[in-house]
Order: sequence, then structure tokens, then C-alpha cells
Amino acid sequence: MTSTTTRTAGPADVPALVDLIESAYRGDRARAGWTHEADLLDGQRTDPEMVAAAVTGPAGVVLLAERDGAPVACCQLERRDDHAYFGMFAVAPGHQGGGLGRELLAEAERYARERWHAGELRMTVIVQRDDLIAWYERRGYARTGELSPFPYGDERFGVPRRPDLAFETLRKKLG
Repeated sequence: MTSTTTRTAGPADVPALVDLIESAYRGDRARAGWTHEADLLDGQRTDPEMVAAAVTGPAGVVLLAERDGAPVACCQLERRDDHAYFGMFAVAPGHQGGGLGRELLAEAERYARERWHAGELRMTVIVQRDDLIAWYERRGYARTGELSPFPYGDERFGVPRRPDLAFETLRKKLG
């Protein structure tokens, strides 16, 4: 069995991270997995500048999971006032459905709890992603009803295919 290792990403990982994130969310490559947004958004999911900012930012880290030295999953953690924020979560389409995402999410929770003493992990998910929200709920996350608008007009985050996209905050108590 192939083992997965997780480490903190560095600047040299940015190109591979961008490719991983794009492959999980956009275009035909993403359709090989179940977590894509290809039916909701066209265009890019991220860019090298956004990923580099997440990797090098003083308030957070990007965790990178690798198998045989190849990136297969990642997530961003950011320290905020009274919680940690979880984002930029991507699992390569060919590795989805086998528990890798669940393992990386658990590692992110452990990291936030043990290293930052965060009492809660929060994230935002597009409200139309019912299957993904249900996946997070099975892992202990609760919907809050707190909505924030999708950044229409900012193509750095994609080109919406529908006019009603919004994000909902999910949260889970840690510890």
C-alpha cells in the first residue's frame, strides 16, 4: 500500500499546488472526481499569486499531502481572532473517494487545535454544493446560516455559470 505523507508547503510547491487545485475544481479534469465546481463555475479556481500568498503568509500554512512524492491533496489553514479558517481544500480527482480527504481534514483539525490552540475550525462552502456540505456534516461540521456573497466580477475566483451563488459558513468545535 502506498503511504501518504503530509508536510507544510513551501514556495517551490506553488506551481504543483495550483495545478492540483485546478484539477480538483475546474474543467474536464475535475469531472473525474465528485468535488468539482465545473457545473457552477468556469475559468480559474486560483492563481499562483493567491497560492503563494497562502503558502508564505504569516497567519497560516498550506498542508500538502503526497504519495510517492507527488502532490495528491492540500488545504490552507489560517489563524484568525477566535478560530482557524480552513480553505483551498483539494484532492486530486483520481484520489477522491478513498479517505484521503477525510485524513487531511482530520490532520488540519489536529494542526489547528494542537499548534494554534484553536477552539473552532470554520470554512465557507458554496451553498449549491449539497453533496459537499453533507460530507462536511458527516464529519461534525454544522451549517450556520451565515451567508456571504460570491465575488461576482472578480475572475480570479472563476466565472459563474449561474446568478445565485453564495457561500455559507460551516463550523466545528475542536477539542
